[in-house]
Amino acid sequence: MRMSDDGLTLLRKFESCRTVAYQDSVGVWTIGYGWTQPINGVSVHQGMTISRMQAEDLLSQGIAHYEQAVQSLVTVPLSQQQFDALVDFTYNTGIQALAYSTLLKRLNAGDYAAAADEFLRWNRAGGRVLAGLARRRHAERERFLS
Repeated sequence: MRMSDDGLTLLRKFESCRTVAYQDSVGVWTIGYGWTQPINGVSVHQGMTISRMQAEDLLSQGIAHYEQAVQSLVTVPLSQQQFDALVDFTYNTGIQALAYSTLLKRLNAGDYAAAADEFLRWNRAGGRVLAGLARRRHAERERFLS
């Protein structure tokens, strides 16, 4: 399964493209569409710049990586909307977050409604609730339930 165009639209809504590195809400250096991993072996750092095309390439790489992770971790059937929501969530929080989450445990137990509610618990960064994360988790939950 691949992330749909609607899923990609959701992700782009919350991960705007920035071609100059910036520190996110908890101080992690980030570039492109929320990219925090090294690029060609170089850590994202202050003053780093990339082209719009590089940002798009990194986004495609990231999505493919997180699609694969969702497929390997989820053991129950998923609709396209559920898959999209989970890929967006994993792109933002990371594979380990999904792998050890109650969201995944409830989903793999077949309790889709309880799993959907778990999205809302992931609204904090640096120990505080962030409005942007709360909006993103609500949007993911709605997509998951649609």
